[in-house]
This record gives sequence, C-alpha cells and structure tokens, in this order.
Amino acid sequence: MRKLKVHGVYKHFKGKYYLVEEVAIDSETLGEMVVYRQLYDEGRLYVRPLEMFLSEVDHKKYPEVKQKWRFEEVSGLA
Repeated sequence: MRKLKVHGVYKHFKGKYYLVEEVAIDSETLGEMVVYRQLYDEGRLYVRPLEMFLSEVDHKKYPEVKQKWRFEEVSGLA
C-alpha cells in the first residue's frame, strides 16, 4: 500500500501542485481525510478521502494521462 507524506508536495495528474497539510478524521464516518493546500492562486485548502487521494488515475476516463497515480509525490519541493 502507498504511504502518504504529511508536508510532502504532490502533483495532481492534471498538472497542479499541492502541499499535504495533515490527515484528519471525518467525524461522521471516522474515515481518514487528506487535508491539502493548492500551491497556486489563492492557496485554497481541500479535503479528500485518503483512499481516493492515493488511488490510481482512471486511465479509461483519461487515456492520454501518463501519470500512474492521481497524486504523485514530488521530491525536493517541500
């Protein structure tokens, strides 16, 4: 299973970069949620289920995408 690096910088398969701030717990489902900030524009904060954050790109929906994972860690930017 893939590991998430808190405070790591990740590239989304559509090309934008994000900083993982923390892993939080959804109070309703108790599921793990990734809290991450866009590293462009106004620096908005987002949440997404951990499993989805670490999932593979749907290559049937996006056949032109070469990146394997939805978010891939970028070394040396954090």
